[in-house]
Amino acid sequence: MKILIVEDDPRIAQNIQKGLEEKGFSTEIAFDGQMGWQIAQNGSFDLVILDLNMPILNGYEVCERIRTKYPDLPIIILTALGETEDKIVGFDKGADDYIVKPFDFRELLARVQVLLKRKTSGSLESSSSLLRVKDLQLNVDTKMVMRGNLPIELTPKEFSLLEYLMRHKGKVISKGEIAEKIWDQNPEKSLNVIEVYINFLRKKIDKDFDTKLIQTKTGMGYFMREE
Repeated sequence: MKILIVEDDPRIAQNIQKGLEEKGFSTEIAFDGQMGWQIAQNGSFDLVILDLNMPILNGYEVCERIRTKYPDLPIIILTALGETEDKIVGFDKGADDYIVKPFDFRELLARVQVLLKRKTSGSLESSSSLLRVKDLQLNVDTKMVMRGNLPIELTPKEFSLLEYLMRHKGKVISKGEIAEKIWDQNPEKSLNVIEVYINFLRKKIDKDFDTKLIQTKTGMGYFMREE
């Protein structure tokens, strides 16, 4: 497995490189965003670890470019920016995970392994590419979402969350399960982000329709209404 590390702090980049290579990974380092984007296009990588505050191109721009060109390439943002708003922007740009500095390398390694396992084995229990709940349709292959005849634009993280809820329609999904399956994090670290994204989805999926599909089971979690 080959990992691209995009980090402008040489000490941090080299420590990550050393730790990953000791675990058997092949790595390459880019010390600014522009270099990271160029290397990402020239190499065949299995995962990207990406800082945000970098010269020339910031991490958000690099993340968005990588996600557009390589939609299935896992991206972990590793940054000192830890506010909920920063995380939301990162996920909206296409990040699969978000870790705040200072960090424990063991946690980073665990996140890397989870995303690589998901990439190689497939994270979804069902292979169906067209999902339906009442008049809501989601196409996994084309990334199109429709409710009735109305197309709905979703960010990558909103899409992943909606897909997971639809694949488990009728089942109450706890915040802990969402944190683990969609954010690869403990619920304590992503609770606010999960609530924000559920609200984002409700505004796009339910606000303009009489039937509200995304339901809350108080104290237990969320589910997609079937009836």
